[in-house]
Amino acid sequence: MTTISMNEKKEIPVRGAAVLGTGQILPLIVKFSVPAIIGMLVGSLYNIVDQIFIGQKVGVLGNAATNVAFPLVTICMAVALLIGIGTATNYSLELGRGNKENAAAFAGNGITLNVLCGFGIAVLAKIFIIPLLHVFGATSTVFPYAETYTGITIIGIPFLLFTVAGNNLVRADGAPATSMLVMLAGAVTNVFLDALFMYGFNWGIAGAAWATIISQILSAVLLAAYLFHMRSVTLSRRHFILSFRHIKFIAYMGFASAINQIAMASFQIVMNNVLVYYGAKSVYGSDIPLACVGVITKVNMLLMGIVIGISQGCQPIFGFNYGAKKYNRVKKAYMNAALIATVISIAAWICFLVFPRQITSIFGTGNELYFRFAEQYFRIFMVLTFLNGIQPLTSNFFASIGKAKLGAAMSLTRQVLFLIPLVLILPLFFGINGILYAGPVADCAAFIFAVTFVSREMHTLSADKQALS
Repeated sequence: MTTISMNEKKEIPVRGAAVLGTGQILPLIVKFSVPAIIGMLVGSLYNIVDQIFIGQKVGVLGNAATNVAFPLVTICMAVALLIGIGTATNYSLELGRGNKENAAAFAGNGITLNVLCGFGIAVLAKIFIIPLLHVFGATSTVFPYAETYTGITIIGIPFLLFTVAGNNLVRADGAPATSMLVMLAGAVTNVFLDALFMYGFNWGIAGAAWATIISQILSAVLLAAYLFHMRSVTLSRRHFILSFRHIKFIAYMGFASAINQIAMASFQIVMNNVLVYYGAKSVYGSDIPLACVGVITKVNMLLMGIVIGISQGCQPIFGFNYGAKKYNRVKKAYMNAALIATVISIAAWICFLVFPRQITSIFGTGNELYFRFAEQYFRIFMVLTFLNGIQPLTSNFFASIGKAKLGAAMSLTRQVLFLIPLVLILPLFFGINGILYAGPVADCAAFIFAVTFVSREMHTLSADKQALS
């Protein structure tokens, strides 16, 4: 494992982060994870609220359009988490080691890098919007809606990146409640503006896009106000000057989280195109599977938002205590987080199996074929949802303790190593139903992979603890 230390001078950890090494583990997980969960759910709600309003106002084609647009959002999230998790992990590790100046340098470099990447992605997305939407699986009937929605939301990409990445740093600075309030402000605004623009002004799918942008701008402005008055460090101009060494370590630590999102985006693109191809050969047609999976993906985002929120909330706990060589606290934090994530996954699994039609109907109406495919997707593709809390938590755990390569490998397991090949192969034998069978097989394989490697790490931490005694 690479040891990151650019300043051997030790300073007393500041009050904002010191509690990570002394507080009781379970209360700390609750304190840091609840705001992170709310932040993730709020981020999901930007898409879900849009999906509900679009489904009710526009219908099946509107739902399909947001599904086509979603891979671009996921790619943006990948970059935001690369920078945000990378910055926050280094920040926590350096504070745990007592290197306050290095922590400030990581924070400043992360903010600068985030701003530059946000505007760069927005420009590229605007230039290549038409070919991108075709690659993402837009059919001829869905394309006009997807182009309208995506063309507008591109404007908000710099603010989306700034908010997602910045919130990780705010939590690492010991202010999870501030992160939560920033996200809540944007979410409440988004709901209000969705209703106003789509029903009051009758702007249709464009109204949902403008509501999202304005809400993202509000969250970014509020977040910026905090980042220039951080609790644990004082940022000055020199900290914002990009340094190759700091960027390298940010990328190294954030790589696993980014790879997970890139894997999700890759899967979404493959899935959309496979659904269109095999849907056209089935009784459902191309648009129904595309719309159904778009809706259900957004619903599943609520579960994954909670799980990822737990893992992000635990990131400063993992990182600080590992940096401080308090290995028993690292183990205890992981085991508690894994138990919580599993209980929540089981609750979501029950809802998915028992209420698939009711959940789908929240996002608008459709014919009987529409609801039939949605029910099958919930009950077959997502039948092992109760296992899905472990893999993302474990991936972020390895990244948080500096084992970024293992974290990245863990991120690739479900979508890239298992799910994408299965989605491509099984339909050759079972048609569109083969897509559904791919889900539980990939979930089981990813779970076994994660449990195997994290068990080994727990034994290693025990040995390291004994060596220090």
